[in-house]
Amino acid sequence: MQNSFLTTIEWLAFQKKLGRAAWRYDAGGVVANIIRHDLSFGKNYLYIPHGPILDTAEAAGGYDRAIRAFVDAVTAIAKREGSIFIKCEPLHDPVKQLLIRAGFAHSTKALQPTRSLLLDLSQSEEDLLSGMHHKTRYNIRLGERKGLRLEPSMDGTAFWRLMQQTAKHDGFSPHPASYYQALIDSFAGAGVLQTQLFLVRYEDAVVAGAIILTHGDTIYYLHGAMDRAHKTLKAPSFMRWEIIRHYQGKGVHWYNFWGIDDDRWPGVTRFKTGFGGAEVEYPGACDMTISRGWHVIYRIARSLRFS
Repeated sequence: MQNSFLTTIEWLAFQKKLGRAAWRYDAGGVVANIIRHDLSFGKNYLYIPHGPILDTAEAAGGYDRAIRAFVDAVTAIAKREGSIFIKCEPLHDPVKQLLIRAGFAHSTKALQPTRSLLLDLSQSEEDLLSGMHHKTRYNIRLGERKGLRLEPSMDGTAFWRLMQQTAKHDGFSPHPASYYQALIDSFAGAGVLQTQLFLVRYEDAVVAGAIILTHGDTIYYLHGAMDRAHKTLKAPSFMRWEIIRHYQGKGVHWYNFWGIDDDRWPGVTRFKTGFGGAEVEYPGACDMTISRGWHVIYRIARSLRFS
């Protein structure tokens, strides 16, 4: 597997398209996307998703020196932008340890999932099905018997209707409708990153949907939603299975389920692990404080919001 799609130039361009200030760092064997996330009161923080990436073959001056040069550069941007703090979420623990040696501190707040599930799509359909929980197989067959159909689509409005319902039921704040449509449209053609919206239909109704992103040999299940009025159809199980079948034999090796957590999302985690696969864990986030007072205020505000 290659590095995360979040570290690509194409993803950086997408962030700029959304109106976010963003920079690319590429020097001394270190590569990172730096994205400014704006907050209330004119404040912001800098975010480095799944980075920085350290190319050990290129870091000729030493790993510590390469990371410290990156930290100096991103700190200069943060001070110029008036940022409260810098958040990095590297994919590899040695990079996180280098960041901590350079002045970062471990953070319990990660923006990306720290645990995920990878399913090997090079297996046969029979092997994939046999590796699933028996209830997952049953739900897939139920969807087939009910006549559910998976269709590629560009209809972000239909997906947004499902997402609003899912967000309300599960108690989270979704992105605005424009975000999902931009995600669908921006990577619709051939390129390093490709997105595809899939909708599941039951008779004339759209009962589930998912946005899938392809990067190299991996597909990522980025966003999914369903119509609760049709929950007995088990459309999410059917949809994921049909998506797997859609991508088999098309150069895709891995299916990344994009986030599991037994404590925060017990139901979603049980659903995902029902498909089998291998769990992967990332080292999590680390922060560097730029404005101590505002960083304390930010953490208090977040704790009150999610208490």
